[in-house]
Amino acid sequence: MRRASLAVPVLALGVFGIITTEMGMVGVLPRVSAELGVTPSDAGWLVGAFALVIAVSGPFTTLLASGIDRKKVLAASIAVFAVSNVVYALTTQYGVMLAFRIVPALFHPVFFAVALASAARLASGENATRATTTVFGGVTVGFAFGVPLTSYLADHLSLAAAFWFGALVNLLALLGILRFVPPMPVERRSSYGAQLSLLKRTGTWLSIVSVVLVFASMFSVYGYFAEYLGQVTEMGGTWVSATLMAFGVVMILGNFAFGGLLRRSPVRTAVAYPVLCLLVYVLVYAVGPLFAPMAAVVLVWGAVHSGGLVVSQNWLGRDATDAPEFGNSLFISFSNLGITLGTAVGGWALAAYGARQLPWVGVGFAVAAVVVMALRLGLGARVNRYGRTSGNRTECGVRGSAVQETGQES
Repeated sequence: MRRASLAVPVLALGVFGIITTEMGMVGVLPRVSAELGVTPSDAGWLVGAFALVIAVSGPFTTLLASGIDRKKVLAASIAVFAVSNVVYALTTQYGVMLAFRIVPALFHPVFFAVALASAARLASGENATRATTTVFGGVTVGFAFGVPLTSYLADHLSLAAAFWFGALVNLLALLGILRFVPPMPVERRSSYGAQLSLLKRTGTWLSIVSVVLVFASMFSVYGYFAEYLGQVTEMGGTWVSATLMAFGVVMILGNFAFGGLLRRSPVRTAVAYPVLCLLVYVLVYAVGPLFAPMAAVVLVWGAVHSGGLVVSQNWLGRDATDAPEFGNSLFISFSNLGITLGTAVGGWALAAYGARQLPWVGVGFAVAAVVVMALRLGLGARVNRYGRTSGNRTECGVRGSAVQETGQES
């Protein structure tokens, strides 16, 4: 088997390792708090600081790495995650652990952005979406298995064992990258100014806002999954854990299903996504108090929820074809901003109105996302009709390809 044929699965393994490192901390925070002798709120910064650094630094660190061989960037980034997990396993100092949460967070968006662009580059043209979907599969597998396995190891072996597991996964991904990913030198690097020029385009900002709103819709409800099932459906802790696992497993299948839909009709799939979220949240509200129907709806919810990553990345990527890695870094940063916005508004609604009303927060964000997406498509149609330009490129900044497809699908 040719080395390149395993490159994309290796990149997916790297994403799995990064998600396990990033989100696995959530399930072990009580143990961290107890063993390091810090308050739960201080321990929470091990998660909050990670997300904040990603949101703020993502586009800038990706710009700085834009002239380096992509294989070297991938290997160095995943090595930082492996080393960080080793530090988590060995340290007894909160300050040291916090520092080694901030350092890998700087490399997180770089790895994701380069991995997605490299997967598309390694695949043939028509298989690019399938390759990026495979890489995103590492995210869903991380949520489905990496996060709960980290928690299980901490509970049944030791906190250090959980972190050694994260170190092992990232080490395996590093070895895979060194062995199977071919060198990918940057033959023609766009200047920093050319890459930043994406942010001068109205179409790019409309796509960014729609990504923020989609992720806010997703996480305003999912962020309080356990609270909703516990308070509204009255599920016990064991049932909540089981449904979380089922949710994650279904996400794996949904991720690839949405990848297939994107290959057939990217624009329609993207616009339909927030509509599907809206319908799912209406179902969640309608059957919330009913145990068996809610357990079934969780499976539908998981399948739809999984599509948000690959659909949103594809949607924003259409405005960044001339700087795909920078575009991917924008996706990573602003999707994290959407998660922060969604969980903040969801938390406010939970405190003010109770868990029963949470689905309506997701509905509101979904409706807003549809409106902004419609504005983006309308802008593309106007550019296509009147040929307005900004510099040497159309205002929507996609070399006309998205405009043409919009015309075909609208």
